[in-house]
Amino acid sequence: MTATASWGLAPRLLAATLAVVLVAAATAWAVAVAIGPGIFHDHMVASGTHDPAVLLHAERAFRDASVLSITLALCAALVAAVAVSLFQTKRVARSLASATAAARRVAVGEYDAVVPSEGLGREFSEMAEAFNMMARDLGAVESSRTRMLGDLAHEMRTPIATLDAYLEAIIDGVNEPDDETLALLRAQVARLARLGEDVALVTTAEEGGLTMRRAPLRVSRIVDDASSHAAARYAERGVQLDVRVTDPAGASVVDADADRLGQVFTNLLDNASRHTPAGGRVEVVADRDGDSVRIRVTDTGEGIAPEHLSHVFERFYRVDTARDRAHGGSGVGLAIVQAIVRAHGGSVTAASDGTGRGATFTVTLPLDRSVAGGASG
Repeated sequence: MTATASWGLAPRLLAATLAVVLVAAATAWAVAVAIGPGIFHDHMVASGTHDPAVLLHAERAFRDASVLSITLALCAALVAAVAVSLFQTKRVARSLASATAAARRVAVGEYDAVVPSEGLGREFSEMAEAFNMMARDLGAVESSRTRMLGDLAHEMRTPIATLDAYLEAIIDGVNEPDDETLALLRAQVARLARLGEDVALVTTAEEGGLTMRRAPLRVSRIVDDASSHAAARYAERGVQLDVRVTDPAGASVVDADADRLGQVFTNLLDNASRHTPAGGRVEVVADRDGDSVRIRVTDTGEGIAPEHLSHVFERFYRVDTARDRAHGGSGVGLAIVQAIVRAHGGSVTAASDGTGRGATFTVTLPLDRSVAGGASG
């Protein structure tokens, strides 16, 4: 490694500034020496002075004065340039040191590290802003990961504890492995299997690795299939299910995977039924909105408090933890909904007027413009 290769940014900036100043000084000196005396001589001749001795003395005086003044001026400029360069170099070095320290803090998990803006220009400000945004996003991801692992452990703890207790009772001879006990054990195993499948699905979808078999699909079929599959469950729970598809929406076509979208609306309808008491109502409405179709699932159930609305699509996030677990949800149903809808180029939102006032989930999907009916209503 050469000596200059080990230099930091500050010495490099100072050396570059000195090089620029020295080149400028040499250029100014050469131009002054080459042009100045000739111009002065011409002016002396034009003034009517023809005495050689007088001309020689005047030109010598001009040359000496020029050399002295230019030398002093260039020295003063060099000192000033070095001073300004040192000041600016220290500011740059201080800013980079702050960024380095913040990066090292982030590397060890301190995501509250912030790079201050030193007022060094737009580029440095944008770099600081980008770094701070990255640190916040990493902090959010880490918090989400920690919460997800905790929630996953909590979700697994109950069925595992149930399995362990019953198996121990069977081994000790306290319980007999009758049909009822075996059915309960199988239910707990199925719950664990469903949890594993749901977590794998939402992780794959969020990473963009979800396998899709997309084909032109009429919106009316999406709604009809979802409502017909949910009808029996709704009748059993005593919840009314109403479906309304406008003519433009029913004739519209989307480029979609029928099974994946079926899973979306199965999850939304299951979610609505779990949170709507007997005697309540869930309405599915599909309508056309320009180059997209909107399918809304609205219930008259428990509703969602405003502080929870922005989190309902997060994995394992629960508005009412105890009640949701009692209802048997895996905690990732809405996360799966969001991941699949986004994989189709659409969006899903949640809205509610508050606790006890129901909730509305709206899925928006782009129309398939390559198919008649997908581009015109």
